[in-house]
Amino acid sequence: MAAMPCTMGFAGPYPCLNVDLLAIVPTNTLSGGGSGSGSWGWTDPVTGKEYAIQGHSEATSFVDISNPESPIFLGTLPTAAVGALWREMRVYKNHVFIVADFVANVGHGMQIFDLTRLRSLVTTPAVLTADARYTGFGKAHTITINEDTGFAYANGSNACPGGGPYMMNIQNPLNPIFVGCVTQAGYTHDSQCVVYHGPDPAYSGHEICLNGNGSRMVVADVTIKSAPIILSSKTYPNLGYTHQAWFTEDHAYFLLDDEYDESNSGINTTTYIWDARDLDNPVLIRAYAQPTTCIDHNQYIRGNFVYQANYTCGLRVFNLNDVASGNLNLVAYFDTVPGTNAAQFVGAWNNYPYYNSGVVVVSDIEQGMFILRPRLIGPSAAHVSVGGRVMTSGGQGISKAAVALTDDMGNVRAAITSSFGYFNFPEVESGKTYVLTVRSKRYNFEPTMITVNDEISDLIITPIRAGKRSTEFAAVPLSEH
Repeated sequence: MAAMPCTMGFAGPYPCLNVDLLAIVPTNTLSGGGSGSGSWGWTDPVTGKEYAIQGHSEATSFVDISNPESPIFLGTLPTAAVGALWREMRVYKNHVFIVADFVANVGHGMQIFDLTRLRSLVTTPAVLTADARYTGFGKAHTITINEDTGFAYANGSNACPGGGPYMMNIQNPLNPIFVGCVTQAGYTHDSQCVVYHGPDPAYSGHEICLNGNGSRMVVADVTIKSAPIILSSKTYPNLGYTHQAWFTEDHAYFLLDDEYDESNSGINTTTYIWDARDLDNPVLIRAYAQPTTCIDHNQYIRGNFVYQANYTCGLRVFNLNDVASGNLNLVAYFDTVPGTNAAQFVGAWNNYPYYNSGVVVVSDIEQGMFILRPRLIGPSAAHVSVGGRVMTSGGQGISKAAVALTDDMGNVRAAITSSFGYFNFPEVESGKTYVLTVRSKRYNFEPTMITVNDEISDLIITPIRAGKRSTEFAAVPLSEH
């Protein structure tokens, strides 16, 4: 289907608001007819090209979307075992890690594919082979990767008692090393794991996971892999199946989706908004009910927006301006299943909103891959977050450095870097120029001028080296996310 702008509430047959349709790659093209499932993305750090990766019942598909209106189907990586309705993947160090889940599919393990091979494909579409296959576990429902630490978590695997996260060191991507299980809270369906930089000082710099465990929401400290700690375990009204949760960028709140509350309790699409300023006791602020009745599935936060893949409702985008009060504001949507918002497991499975181009890819179970461009403008973009990492020239994070952001009126905001050198300033007014300074006991830094027009999450700040001009060590963005 050709590109179609969202005009008068529609992009072709698809209901929409502030989201343009760029292209659709149909399921028959991607997989020969197998149903779609999880998806993720990769940006080539050398060429800057953007790629979409989508799972199907029999394979994983790769699409070059660097020209999003003319995507190029590059090929498939066949399943390592029998077919699976659930196929999920994440990316780390230019490699994709793929898991699958099905009752009989206990021998799949984890496929690992070097994405840089996509640069040199001669004939497309190609049938690809994995660069490695890890068999420490057989099946897993989802996979989580903390790119800041280089650890992966196979959720719902058959190798950890009860199906808790199976933890691996993947810093050498082709040689994963098992480092432990999280067994204290039972089965984990999906998770997000971060180096925590939020307002709870007890856990600053710790590796924290938000685990959707079906019967409850669990916050775990996995900093010490041999001795993970459950910080809190929570239930809530109308709990059906606790599916997935995601931190706001300041780690002060998280949003939770439940996969069965709509169908079991007869309620509208509901997002559970939690105050996470005390990780030992998160507090439910509000069960935010949308006007739709569809099932919410996977959601991700980028900057001041949450992007939800909500089955029959398709992609829904909300700003988080009033999240502290338990409110979400719908600013964009694209309905991949016109004509119904029923609470059924059809339609949009996942979305990936982290491309620098602003493109969002939605994986649809029946229809294939939707390549979309939200138009997020107006008051919702007035404030953004600014963050990055303070590190040595050798790539080692510098902890406990004092970072200050000063505006043209002399107003100063301060932050302290985490154990891995990360810092973040939420709610920074856009359209202004700031001076960023860093102080550390062991290193010297030059001030850096930053003009903020959009979210910045990948600043790299390094110390002054003798004999070099300070301008060579200004903040520079990373090319890979």
